Amino acid sequence: MISLETLKQVAVWSKELTPDEAERARRGVSEKTFGKGAYVSHQGDRFDVWAGVTSGLVKLSTVSDSGKQVSLAGLTTGAWFGEGSILKNEPRRYDIVALRETRLAMMDLSTFNWLFEHSVGFNRFLVRQFNERLGQFIGQVENDRMLDATGRVARALAYLFNPMTNPGVGCHLAITQEEVGLLSGLSRQVTNQSLKVLETAGVLRAERGGIAIRDWRDLAKYGTMAG
Repeated sequence: MISLETLKQVAVWSKELTPDEAERARRGVSEKTFGKGAYVSHQGDRFDVWAGVTSGLVKLSTVSDSGKQVSLAGLTTGAWFGEGSILKNEPRRYDIVALRETRLAMMDLSTFNWLFEHSVGFNRFLVRQFNERLGQFIGQVENDRMLDATGRVARALAYLFNPMTNPGVGCHLAITQEEVGLLSGLSRQVTNQSLKVLETAGVLRAERGGIAIRDWRDLAKYGTMAG
């Protein structure tokens, strides 16, 4: 289990819990580290925990019927995921891969279910989370059908900078071009070209060791504004 202070640092949703609920939550959370390239879980596995990224970067992806790998989302510090699979009591429909050394906070099934049954604040967070997820996956369908490479990079980064899905990021993200390419499903060369286009368009600024933005919504709208 983790301390109450650690819970507050790694889980923005804990701020909406009562003291008794927060105590129950922290007793049901443990932490585990995964090395770069490690699979946290494979598509079809039972992964009966609700997980949050304490540090690092993970990718959720799946393989289409035609054999094409589809990147669903990138998640970094502060992001929690997997609530849908838990509530539906089903195996994961996607692979979970650590793109760099990553530490996850993992809440056991019984604690998640208790909070779901008893905590109004916890459920408010889940509703907001589901709403953001729905918008993101609708956008993902649009990406595959309509957006060029630059638009795909913009949307992948927009998701990472979205304060609802990745509340620990802010306006600067430590990320490599290789990682951006893995999240976008593009080669490093194409990713580099796309980042230059986005920087010229003024929606991001490449900095040493990462990317800075003014407003993540500029990235989210890029495919309809330009490109």
